[in-house]
Amino acid sequence: MVDKPLSLPPAILLLGPTASGKTDLALHLADQYPIDLISVDSALVFKDMNIGTAKPDAATLQRYPHALVDVITPEESYSAARFRTEALDAMANSTAQGRIPLLVGGTMLYIKALLEGLSDLPQANPELRADIDARAKQYGWAAIHQELAKLDPETAARLGPNDSQRIQRALEICLLSGKPASALYAEQQQEKPPYRFLSLALLPSERSWLHERIARRFKLMLQQGFVNEVEALRAKYQLNADLPSMRCVGYRQAWDVLENTLAAKELEERGIYATRQLAKRQITWLSNTIECEKFDCLSTDLLTQVHSRVDALVN
Repeated sequence: MVDKPLSLPPAILLLGPTASGKTDLALHLADQYPIDLISVDSALVFKDMNIGTAKPDAATLQRYPHALVDVITPEESYSAARFRTEALDAMANSTAQGRIPLLVGGTMLYIKALLEGLSDLPQANPELRADIDARAKQYGWAAIHQELAKLDPETAARLGPNDSQRIQRALEICLLSGKPASALYAEQQQEKPPYRFLSLALLPSERSWLHERIARRFKLMLQQGFVNEVEALRAKYQLNADLPSMRCVGYRQAWDVLENTLAAKELEERGIYATRQLAKRQITWLSNTIECEKFDCLSTDLLTQVHSRVDALVN
């Protein structure tokens, strides 16, 4: 989807589950268009974590520089808020030079933070919801709607008196935050980045294809010395199993092997399984949470389809 108005500078999101071919497609687009690449990957931010993250090699990164790769050491933590700030800075630098930022990766929480901002909407409160439901059962949703109208007339005016789910959430926000839900949502809207986004997602029509790619890639990582990489990280840095770096898929399992809590012969199976579970979560995000145009990774004319959409964005 391309967001309007047309006066805003263009930007591209290239999303997808792990091993879906995002990086190869991003590099291809960088050869064809004036694009600056920005990583959206919570594992690629870590220095010296190369094999297990499938990080592009040094030669590739030299030819195709990626912002937000090798940002911190494995001893440190990186937040969605920091990603948003640094991604927006990188995007601004790109557009200032008349180029197009292309954000590529699969950390969906980062994308959500970028697109929606970080306004603090209160989390669902089961006790409060139960209380609202009980009052609605006794007095009717029309009465709850009138209660909402006193606290947040703008939101109440948009909702019908029987729109129970939205009435409940809006009233919950008002009671928990002390502010009208409409005001909090307005703050969130103001945080949306000023770009025309072309949001593209690579999703396989056959899940077995992705599973096989994940298996091949993890086996290759092991052949390339993944366990040795984790050993070297443990020697170089002050690490523990609870750090975000060591909770990354693959690294968690390799850590267990080095701690003798997982048999070495089980690493391949456990690593592949964990990566497939990650891909499943990413696909769910892309299918249900993030609005984007979906492209089949297996399509024989994938490049043609994507070129057509990018051409429409830049021309």
